Amino acid sequence: MAGHSKFKNIMHRKGAQDKKRSGMFSKLSREITVAAKMGMPDPDMNPRLRAAVNAAKAQSMPKDNIQRAIDKAVKGDTENYEEIRYEGFGPGGVSLIIEALTDNRNRTATNVRTAVSKNGGNLGASGSVSHGFDRVGLINYPASVGDAEKVFEAALEAGAEDVSSSEDGHEIWTAQADLHEVAKALEPVLGEAEGAKLAWRPQTMVAVDEGDAGTLFKLIDALDDDDDVQTVWGNYEVSDEVMEKLG
Repeated sequence: MAGHSKFKNIMHRKGAQDKKRSGMFSKLSREITVAAKMGMPDPDMNPRLRAAVNAAKAQSMPKDNIQRAIDKAVKGDTENYEEIRYEGFGPGGVSLIIEALTDNRNRTATNVRTAVSKNGGNLGASGSVSHGFDRVGLINYPASVGDAEKVFEAALEAGAEDVSSSEDGHEIWTAQADLHEVAKALEPVLGEAEGAKLAWRPQTMVAVDEGDAGTLFKLIDALDDDDDVQTVWGNYEVSDEVMEKLG
């Protein structure tokens, strides 16, 4: 296994999860509905749905909301969502990959382009930055499940490729094809994960200074406020010193 990665996606940036709970529930519901529609409506028979339900539970989403999202897919009472990926650049030359689930491609494209251009960035063509990322699986656990050694040993036994542990929690990385197998193998040891999804992991990081970091976080917050945007991945690295200055 490689050394620890300092990479964090926006879903784990401090404070991001405290904002706009209803918006978060909306995104979680959308992922649950899409996952249930694409496969079986039973989480035990549908790995993507199981991961989506676990992620919703980790954010204390009520059981009724989770069931409603599944029922929408079963009844066919839902919009036809499509998965879209946007690629571009943020302040300081940071590469960004923006994943969306939308029922209106034109609306989402306009909103994403506006958020990026208003905050010091610009969108590129498909493939313009993804060549600098690896497509892998990412499983998240809170720090409370155990220390780094316990999680590392469990991950190694389960067939994971890398582990990164910090006071914020544990990130377990897998090969793309092994995500759900590894997640299932970890459950008896560590319990249900907070999240299990395909991720974009940067091959190299870009250090961002105080000025660019402030603008970059505004850009990411603007994207995160859009209901259609599910996840924002980036190759930015912000030092603790800069984070303290930004408050």
